[in-house]
Amino acid sequence: MGRARIDDTAGRAAVRGVLAAQTAGSELGVDRPTLALATRYLLQVLAEASPGRSVEVRVPPFGAVQAVEGSRHTRGTPPNVVELDAGTLIAIATGATRWADATAAGRVQASGARSDLARLFPLQWQAPILG
Repeated sequence: MGRARIDDTAGRAAVRGVLAAQTAGSELGVDRPTLALATRYLLQVLAEASPGRSVEVRVPPFGAVQAVEGSRHTRGTPPNVVELDAGTLIAIATGATRWADATAAGRVQASGARSDLARLFPLQWQAPILG
């Protein structure tokens, strides 16, 4: 059984809280539960935006998801793995940093032929503005 789905309102509020702290220059100003919720929410959005099981995206210690269509692994270490910290995930997911820049700076560790996720970012994590 998987994790319960994170409510969009709570997830978006957590992401906005982390973004506000990053803008103020201190990600550490965000409490750990808010950072964890924002991270897990964005991982959820990523998995929903690109369903599949060919790439495992890991953000220790907060979570991991499998995403991207393609061949599926069932045992052991997956052939395509992306690992990054929570601040980097939030930055690329919201468009504050480009995937290529984060990768070039060594903030993203990606291995495997399908591990370039640049086309998936930034994520559409906010509700569309109506009107």
